[in-house]
Amino acid sequence: MNHPALYLIPAPLGDTPPSQVLPADHIETVRRLSCFIVEELRTARRYLSVLGLRVGSLEFELLNEHTPPEDLDRLLDPLRQGRSVGMITEAGLPAVADPGAGLVALAHTYGFRVIPLVGPSSLMLALMASGLNGQHFAFRGYLPVKPPQRDKRIRELERISALERQTQICIETPYRNESLFRAFLGCCAADTRLTLALDLTMPGAFISTRTVADWKHHIPDFEGLYKKKPCVFLLLA
Repeated sequence: MNHPALYLIPAPLGDTPPSQVLPADHIETVRRLSCFIVEELRTARRYLSVLGLRVGSLEFELLNEHTPPEDLDRLLDPLRQGRSVGMITEAGLPAVADPGAGLVALAHTYGFRVIPLVGPSSLMLALMASGLNGQHFAFRGYLPVKPPQRDKRIRELERISALERQTQICIETPYRNESLFRAFLGCCAADTRLTLALDLTMPGAFISTRTVADWKHHIPDFEGLYKKKPCVFLLLA
């Protein structure tokens, strides 16, 4: 680490031990850092403690959806002082479906090195396991919450998917998983394929691709086994 860099550090998607989802040499890289930019302090401290760091001696700065854009420049001060910095999101990959892209862009603007470390991505793991089109896909993030706007968006994405043979990927807050799933069933054609990828990398992970017609006879247990579990939805018309 002779030249300072912004290290993008993936975090486990659940209570999976980091050693199962991070390469050993990446864990060693993290252990050499003393400055961290994190989405949630308590989660990050617990994660770094599991990795073997003495969290009481570390420096932390917060970067989340409430961070004003004008604060980003200050977060790069350790790099200006010749010290590398690690950025950690709540789960998965920093700056992908999570805060952090603005800071990464600013680091590039100043000419700092940006080094992504290998780790779990729920989006890519779900796409890999879906059997849908992995050559042409789009991540749509969160769909609208209100049913009229949500249903309109689902139908729009299905049309795009059919026209371009493009897999559509989206996520939802876990407690709304069932309502979004049922919206897909109500809005999409019978032969449209829909993938549910729940609780990825965890012992009880569930990944299944079925047609909309088939899903209507195989409703997942959203109120029991899969209650409030992180889910990725993939659609291919």
